[in-house]
Amino acid sequence: MRFVDILSDNHSDFIKQYQSRLTSSMYQAMNAMLRCKTQTQGVSQWDCNQWQQHIECPLSCGHRSCNLCQHNTTQDWLNRQQMKLLPVDYYMDTFTLPSQLRALTFQHQQAVFDAMFAVVASILKDFGRNKKSWQADIGFTCVLHTHGRQRQFHPHIHVIIPAGGYHKGRNEWRKNKGDYLFNTDSLAKVWRARMLEALNHQLKLKLPSKIPKKWVVNCRHVGKGLPALKYLSRYLYRGVLPDRDIVKVADDTVSFRYIDSETKQTQIKTLPTLKFLWQILQHVIPKGFRRVRDYGLLH
Repeated sequence: MRFVDILSDNHSDFIKQYQSRLTSSMYQAMNAMLRCKTQTQGVSQWDCNQWQQHIECPLSCGHRSCNLCQHNTTQDWLNRQQMKLLPVDYYMDTFTLPSQLRALTFQHQQAVFDAMFAVVASILKDFGRNKKSWQADIGFTCVLHTHGRQRQFHPHIHVIIPAGGYHKGRNEWRKNKGDYLFNTDSLAKVWRARMLEALNHQLKLKLPSKIPKKWVVNCRHVGKGLPALKYLSRYLYRGVLPDRDIVKVADDTVSFRYIDSETKQTQIKTLPTLKFLWQILQHVIPKGFRRVRDYGLLH
C-alpha cells in the first residue's frame, strides 16, 4: 500500500479533523503528492520517428516529502557528500531537544530549527578550538531530523564530523587521539545552556515551566563516514516512512513497521487512519527550509 493512496482515500476527512493544526507547507505537500505522476501533473512526451513510437511519461511532483520521486536527488546528494569525505575516521554527534520543548518547537518551527543549527555549530566550533590536542578549525555537516523511530515529533540534529581539525598556525592536520571525540556530558551542558538562551532571550519565546536539567547528546564512531551518510540520506528528499514499511491497511487503521531503538528488533505500530496521516504529515517542514547545512572546512 502506498502512502499517497491512503491520503487520497481519506483526504477530506483528514482535513476536516486536523484543519486547525495544518500549515500551509503541509497543504502544499499534500497537493503535490496527490498530483504526482498523474495527468493533472502533466506528462513528458517522447517520439521516435524511426520506429513510429510515441510515449508519454507522467511527471513527478519533486516534493521532498513525496515517496514516489526524488530518488535521483537523494543519490546525487550522497555522491556529493562522498566526494567531500576525508581519509580519516568520522563521528556522528546527535543533539536532541527534550520532550518538554517539542510543542513549542512545532509552533515556531522555522525559528527554533534555525536556532538549533546555529547553537550546534557554535558549540562544535568552540570545542574544536578549545581541545588541547587540536586547537583547530573543524568542518562538519548537520542534518535536521524531526521524527523518532515511531514517527513521533522528535526534533534532533545529526552531525557528521571528521576526527580532527586544521591548525592554521602550523599548517597541519590535527588528528584525534583516544576513543572519543568530545565529552558528551560537557556537550550536553553547553547545548542546554545555549539553546535555552536562544529560545528565551533571542527569540523571546515563553518556555514551559518544567525543563529537565539534563539534556541528551550522543556521540559514536561511524568508521570512514559513508554508512552514516547513507543513513541520513534516506529521509532528506522523501517522506519519513517508506511505502514498503506500510504493512497493513484494514478496519480504519494503518499498521507500519519500525526498528526499535533499544532492542534493534522490528516492531509493528497500528494507528487509526487519520492519526496515521497526521503522524507522517506533521514532519513536513517549512517550505524552503534547508535541513542540511555544511560548516567550517566542509562549507
